[in-house]
Amino acid sequence: MAANTLNILQPSVNNLCVRIFVRAAGLDFEEVNVWGKTTEPEFLAKDPAHLTPMLEEAGLPRGSLWESCAIMAYLCNRHGLERFYPSDPGERARQDSAMFYLIGTLYPLVARATYPVLHFPQYPGEVGWSDADPETKEQARRHAEDALAEVLDVYRDFFLDGRPFIGGDGPGIADLRLAATLEFLRAIDYAFPAWAEEYMARIEETLGEAYSEPAADVRGYVASVKPAVA
Repeated sequence: MAANTLNILQPSVNNLCVRIFVRAAGLDFEEVNVWGKTTEPEFLAKDPAHLTPMLEEAGLPRGSLWESCAIMAYLCNRHGLERFYPSDPGERARQDSAMFYLIGTLYPLVARATYPVLHFPQYPGEVGWSDADPETKEQARRHAEDALAEVLDVYRDFFLDGRPFIGGDGPGIADLRLAATLEFLRAIDYAFPAWAEEYMARIEETLGEAYSEPAADVRGYVASVKPAVA
């Protein structure tokens, strides 16, 4: 049995960033596809939130951990992976802030803009979850899409600030989380600014197969659903 077991959903960008990370870091891992199984008793006993990715690893107090950023940070701390998550307080704060901003601000917009196209369920309380008519739901989706540009500019102007990566000379875990998230915007043919296209290409070129191999699952799913909404 591998030291790290990742329970994953292959089409998910939340899962993708951790899948990239374990490959780029050279960790011992196995992946278990839990599509359709996250509400089964065996899974819920380990992950009552029924969220993925979910890591199973011997050093964890409860034996399991979910939330992608928490998993990557834990594994960096566990294995001393300074190049992905430095212990310097200032540099670590930059990465933490970039990830928290993504989770709290960027990803909700990405979800509202892309989930209807991806055929993913939306969150209770959202317009997309409601009984609103299709026109109202599409208007809400477009409002979310329109709001993305300002948020992306924050990454360019503040978190990158002229550096090739948020992590500095090489990608950090915040970069993996951001690049993976942006993959979903291909579903709506989002007009990325030039800097974002260059940034995404730079990460994939730097990480090679560690990025492109798991990213193929997300890209394949995106390609499969796009014709249905063309």
